[in-house]
Amino acid sequence: MRFLLRFLINAAALWVATQIVPGVEHTGPWTSLLLVALVFGVLNAILRPILKLLTCPLIILTLGLFTFVINAVMLWLTSAVSESFGLGFHVAGFVPAFLGALVVTVVSVLLSVFVRDDEN
Repeated sequence: MRFLLRFLINAAALWVATQIVPGVEHTGPWTSLLLVALVFGVLNAILRPILKLLTCPLIILTLGLFTFVINAVMLWLTSAVSESFGLGFHVAGFVPAFLGALVVTVVSVLLSVFVRDDEN
């Protein structure tokens, strides 16, 4: 149940980013946005811990602000993988990726606060 909840929150956060941030676009049916959310979740689960470990000195040096750059890279990478699968999700560059990652983070946190998991 927890996985499904996180998956739907990520999909909603990505949809909000496509609506707010210029340069973050999704063309296609809403079902392909669900697949983009799946790609986003898988990449975050596999690559994000590795990136955080490799950039640990930078994260410490910048007092944690470098994690925003990692989030932007993850969104940008999601765009590249989604385009290779033909899912219609595109991020136009680093600045839209950075702003989109901020929006995805804020929306995810807000939805996680409002939607509690009963298992915890």
